Order: sequence, then structure tokens, then C-alpha cells
Amino acid sequence: MSTLFSPTRLASLALAGAAVALLAGCSSTRPPEGIQAVAPFELARYEGRWYEIARLDHRFERNMNDVSATYQQQPDGSVRVVNRGFDEVKKEWREAVGKALFTGSPQTASLKVSFFGPFYGGYHVAALDPGYRWAIVVGPDRSYCWILSRDRQIAPALREQLTTRVAALGIDPQNLIWVSQQRKDPQP
Repeated sequence: MSTLFSPTRLASLALAGAAVALLAGCSSTRPPEGIQAVAPFELARYEGRWYEIARLDHRFERNMNDVSATYQQQPDGSVRVVNRGFDEVKKEWREAVGKALFTGSPQTASLKVSFFGPFYGGYHVAALDPGYRWAIVVGPDRSYCWILSRDRQIAPALREQLTTRVAALGIDPQNLIWVSQQRKDPQP
């Protein structure tokens, strides 16, 4: 029997295929039920650096402060995403570069983002300041939520307003982690 088609090799390939199918099925690129992405949306106004003011906890951002995200439209219509933050445990800056694509019309703030090759997750702007000064972003479900701002700090009244908006989306604001923005990122 050829080793190319041995039972062990076939079982390994089947397991790998099942894992890929499972991961692809788990990472929805649609907004959570009951949440609509902002429309009309202007990517040209959204481009640039945003500071992470608050987030729900996830392992990929655990122990991170001074987090920012920079968005830049590419010639092919995709969006380059650069996330940077300071890891408080390792005492170093970390960076992740990804790619975002609109899931439909570019006038609707619903995108899919990938930092890991072919696997995409939803990125949906659920609330946006008319002047593009702050945004509330959700992922494929309500366990992903970020409050972003063009400024490193927000006023207490705005914080309360955004917390109320997060609650209206069906997300418990008690679970938000308020991100410190004390360090100056060495890369603009």
C-alpha cells in the first residue's frame, strides 16, 4: 500500500479537513442577530488611527494597553489593518497586520477581517459618531465589542453615553475592560 493513501494519512487529512471546516463555520462574517452595521458609511472618513478605549476580554489582547488600530484603504479596495499595543507582561510593543474586505456595499460598515490567512471574522461598526470621532464595533457575536476613539481619552459624559449604547446592543457593559492609554506608541 502506498504511504500517500495509507489509513493513517487519510485519517490525518480527514481530521485536518474537519478542523478547517469547523473553524470556517465558527467565524461568521455577519453582524450578530439584531445588530445592524452603520449605513451610510464613508471609509475615507474612517481611515487613520483609532485608540481602543474599551473592549471585551479575549486572549489575543489579554494584558494589552495603549492599543490602537490604523485603517488604510488599499488600491484593490481592501483595507489594511494594523493593530498595535503594549504587552504589560512581556513589556514590549506587539503588532498584528491584517486585511479587511467589505462583506457587501462599501457604504455599509460591515467587513470581514483576517489576521490569519484564509480565516475571516466579522467587523461591524454598530454605532458611529457623525463626525467620525468615536465608534462602537462588534464582531461576529456579542462576545466581541470595542469602543474606539480618535482621542486617547474620552470625557466621562461620553463614556457613560457609549456604555449605554453598548448595553442597548445586548452587551453587558460591566464586562468591558477600560484600556489605559498612557504610553506613546514609538511608531506613528
